[in-house]
Amino acid sequence: MGRRLATLAMHHPRVVFLTTLILTLIGTALIPLIEIDTDPENMLPAEQADRVRHNVIKDQFNLHDMIVVGVVNESHEQGVFNPRSLEGVHRLSEGIAEIDGVIRQDLLSLATVDNIEQAGPGTIRFEWMMNRPPADAQAARDVRDNTLDLPLYRDTLVSGDGEATALYVPIEAKDQSYRIAGEIRSLIADLDVTDTHHITGLPVAEDTFGVEMFIQMAISAPLAALVIFALMWWFFRSVTLVIAPMLMAFAVVLTTVGTLIGMGYTVHIMSSMIPIFLMPIAVVDSVHIISEFADRYRPERGARETMKEVMGHLFTPMLYTSVTSAIGFASLAFTPIPPVQVFGLFVAGGILLAFVLTILFIPAYAAVLGPARLASLSSAGRRRAPDDTRLARGLSAVGRLAIGHAHAVVLIFAASLGLAAYGISQITVNDNPVRWFQSDHPIRVADRVLNEHFAGTYSAYLRLSSDVGDEAPSRFETRVDERLAEAEAAGLDITQTWQRLRGDVESKTEDFDRQLEEISLAVEDEMFAASDAAYPFWEDMLTLVDDARGDLNYFKRPAALDYIAGLQDHLVESEEVGKVNTLADLVRTVYRELRRGEDSDYRIPESRQAVAQTILSFQGSHRPQDLWRTVTPDYQATNLWLQLSSGDNQDMEAVVDRTEAYIADNPLPDGVSMSWGGLNYINVVWQDAMVKGMAQSLAIAWVMVAFMMLILFRSVIFGLLAMVPLTVSIALIYGVVGLIGKYYDMPIAVLSSLTLGLSVDFAIHFIERSRETYRLTGNFTETMRRMFKEPARAISRNAIVIAVGFLPLLAAPLVPYNTVGIFLASIMAASALASIILLPALLRLMRNRLMPDTHPASDTPSEDTP
Repeated sequence: MGRRLATLAMHHPRVVFLTTLILTLIGTALIPLIEIDTDPENMLPAEQADRVRHNVIKDQFNLHDMIVVGVVNESHEQGVFNPRSLEGVHRLSEGIAEIDGVIRQDLLSLATVDNIEQAGPGTIRFEWMMNRPPADAQAARDVRDNTLDLPLYRDTLVSGDGEATALYVPIEAKDQSYRIAGEIRSLIADLDVTDTHHITGLPVAEDTFGVEMFIQMAISAPLAALVIFALMWWFFRSVTLVIAPMLMAFAVVLTTVGTLIGMGYTVHIMSSMIPIFLMPIAVVDSVHIISEFADRYRPERGARETMKEVMGHLFTPMLYTSVTSAIGFASLAFTPIPPVQVFGLFVAGGILLAFVLTILFIPAYAAVLGPARLASLSSAGRRRAPDDTRLARGLSAVGRLAIGHAHAVVLIFAASLGLAAYGISQITVNDNPVRWFQSDHPIRVADRVLNEHFAGTYSAYLRLSSDVGDEAPSRFETRVDERLAEAEAAGLDITQTWQRLRGDVESKTEDFDRQLEEISLAVEDEMFAASDAAYPFWEDMLTLVDDARGDLNYFKRPAALDYIAGLQDHLVESEEVGKVNTLADLVRTVYRELRRGEDSDYRIPESRQAVAQTILSFQGSHRPQDLWRTVTPDYQATNLWLQLSSGDNQDMEAVVDRTEAYIADNPLPDGVSMSWGGLNYINVVWQDAMVKGMAQSLAIAWVMVAFMMLILFRSVIFGLLAMVPLTVSIALIYGVVGLIGKYYDMPIAVLSSLTLGLSVDFAIHFIERSRETYRLTGNFTETMRRMFKEPARAISRNAIVIAVGFLPLLAAPLVPYNTVGIFLASIMAASALASIILLPALLRLMRNRLMPDTHPASDTPSEDTP
């Protein structure tokens, strides 16, 4: 098949070139249609349950993603609470409110919140905390004292040490956060202050990562191409030969990316990395072809005959390495992460396209080269023979080591696997989008500084929902009927009066809550005329009405608020939670000021009516909408806003576990349920899904590749031997991950499946070429001697090209790129070493069964024998 395809391509080179050019131009033309999506939330399908709940919570409580702007002054004796700094805060707040995409009415800053204080016994006054900048130092201190006196704002809006204040900037959409952050920086640059300003928050971190990611890919992909070109030139010392695979690689990358965009897929964090993955992968088969072509070419034989011979040797292993690599990436389709699925499938498609173009484009290109350009490829035209290079001599030494010390080699690898197993057992799963940046990145610095001063810049939401109100009407009717029956049993007939009262009320309104309000007034009137015997029953009826109103307004109940306060106090005792903002805080703060303003008055009122009064009082403030971020208008659901000082998965999971432990010891009231939301929680969900999905795809891919190896080699032993290098290399690399204490995060999880298809390539080539050579020689020693010439050089060159091709990622300022670069390079290097050291050693130990000598070495055919 390989010979026939090569012959076809060499007879019709123009058709091959024109077809490749058309594909490349179509793909390139589609690229301007690109739509970018940098939202990690889209790592989850839109219908995923946790994501749905997260969005319901946001809609239910009118919550928005926020950018956090911190203003810090550690040099002034009054910290940020000095006239100059507060004037800057005021100007900055006004400027931010005018930015397109900012939800102005919900902007939270010293300039937009109320001071809550007594206006007299039983009354309360809401005044702007800082309607205008303070005129002097005393006015600035008053702002500080007033703000710190309000638990609602302490450690959220201002730091306890008075050195910092924060502005919480709600935005309409996360994908606008990078632009809005840039406009905020422009406003800051115009301020005449000595304060230090920091901008952070998960939305801006994620959007900034997306922007910088695409910038970096525009740098890394061409840089990888340049590195690969330089390496291949160094290997073959022929620009003429090297140009062909580079042109083909660019055609593969542009066609694949253009197809992805043309099919309507958005380019996400994962799919943006397609070029950097495809660039080195696309040339691997070409390296094998060029390597053997350069070694075998002789002017007297000609390019066409040499290429047909080379393709006859390499077609089968190239086909299987391409298919197995594609399977490794396509296995990502089994993950529950849509962008990862898209990435895996399109890289797999790109690999298969690269194979097709390689077996057609490279022979066609060789056929059109003139004799003068090909003359330099012959041994006579080169400064040194192929077997006389440092790489060749080094590989010969490696072969002697592997064959001569097979037992020691196997034992060393076995010991390494044991150590790797221990390292894997120490792996900790954790991630944090902010740590995707280098430690000196402004977002990392802002995150560190602001979380030292405030309760936390990371948010999670805990919703408590009650369904008590759903059953309130039927429960009310049942209790009323029971009480009426008791009255009748006592000889009192109050049923007709009750039915008259109900009829009058129901004729006025169908709203049950409104009916209860009217009934309450009517029952109070009836109690004035009731007899001494009937009075207790009417009093009970009034209690039933009040209880039913309490069911409808569940989170006005003092007991419900006490439960929230208890949970809140329990959570803030943990290291992960800096503060919990709840309806209970609002009620306690207002109630304190309605009474005497003393700390002892900071508590939940004892009656539902008193709670209702505090809430009604707050609705007279300048920011009544803040109430509905803590409770729904029907008071059937409440929101606890958790401020966390870390975005680590582990910390969020610890908070969830701590919450569940509290609820286990203090069960939720009957009819109340709990659910989580917020970006911190969603990140845990999708990253957990990714880790589990990657483990599943890795297992599936391993089985599929192993099955293909059995088909390829038609041997269980050779099939399993082909799986040894990739299994060993992946185990060793992940063992190192655990031993050095690196977290198992998103990049590490992705790499597990990506590297499986790539790592098996070297083993396929080594085993297939070994079997082919053995069929020719009938002698194990001679087979290995030949294997450590051109075949080993091709494998080594390929490993170097792939490994070094990913190293430009180390120069990126983004940690995931660094991780992908160094770990992919390491896995490729480990797999290549396992293929040319461990495999020969294993073959040596099993030679009598797999490759018994049928001819003495001196009688074997020459290497040039077809």
